[in-house]
Amino acid sequence: MKIALTYNLKVKDASKPADYASEYDSEETINAIIDALRKNGHQVEPVEVSSNEVFGILSRHKVDMVFNIAEGKHGRFRESEIPAILDYLNIPYTGSNTIALAIALNKALTKKILKAEGIPTPAFQLFSTGKEQLNTDLRFPLIVKPNFEGSAKGITRASVVYKTEDLYKRVREIIETYQQEALVEEFIEGKELTVGVLENGKLEALPILEIDFSTAAASGEFFYSWRMKEFQGDKQQGLTPTFYCPARLDSQTEQRVKEIAIATHRAIGCTDISRTDIRLSLDNIPYVLEINPLPGLNPRESNFPLMAYAAGMKYEELIETIISSAQKRRKQGYGQ
Repeated sequence: MKIALTYNLKVKDASKPADYASEYDSEETINAIIDALRKNGHQVEPVEVSSNEVFGILSRHKVDMVFNIAEGKHGRFRESEIPAILDYLNIPYTGSNTIALAIALNKALTKKILKAEGIPTPAFQLFSTGKEQLNTDLRFPLIVKPNFEGSAKGITRASVVYKTEDLYKRVREIIETYQQEALVEEFIEGKELTVGVLENGKLEALPILEIDFSTAAASGEFFYSWRMKEFQGDKQQGLTPTFYCPARLDSQTEQRVKEIAIATHRAIGCTDISRTDIRLSLDNIPYVLEINPLPGLNPRESNFPLMAYAAGMKYEELIETIISSAQKRRKQGYGQ
């Protein structure tokens, strides 16, 4: 099968904030996917999507399928840009469609849907100007995030606040720096979990990954901040969390967490693959923080492959399963 790989290459830009390109993929990730596709017998054409010629490239070069990991270029619906082009050109692609990708990048909208579906998610409030009165129902500590970013962009130790003065300071910083609303939600004390959902004819939750930050205490980080994600494993900075996969959970809690991840995948309308980040509270309630329909696929560092390995899969098998799921949807007439 002839496959195009659509992606954004991570490059440094001194004129942008340090976390500007965090969502984009490294050469290591791109080359690993290309190698896996070729080992599985496919022809591969890499397509970097930052060029304005991407529409022409995709329309001229006929392919059977697009393996899409592109984050898009700009705007609040950027992750939908390449799928929208592919829909217009009637080219099948892996992963979620334009609507699911747009919803998932909007944290507040995602949380509204989760609440409507009865899926636990931390209580929250959206700040557009930084002058709104804080909802008195919200309880400190609170965490402040940009509403339309992924890969922990804009999230630092200072994002967790314990008093009103610090809250408003951080909200204004987010609004000014990222030119978007700030999401404020209750910070859930407990275990950090992430759950991969893989679809190939049926939905399956992979072994749950638990991230223990106690071994990273020297860094001053205690949750998945941008610095923790970007420099994970850096011993010099003390950014050395410990991973447990499967997570250290009793069977009943494990089942509940997996059910929540699958329900979140369905509620947002994801297809083929997603990763749901969850905080398991001290009273054992799994709170969904967000869902990522375009999870990282670096074979050494990304959480999703780690969970696939724990399920007994090889990297090439994971990549082929994603392709196979997209093919099955197409053959069954579901499209995207």
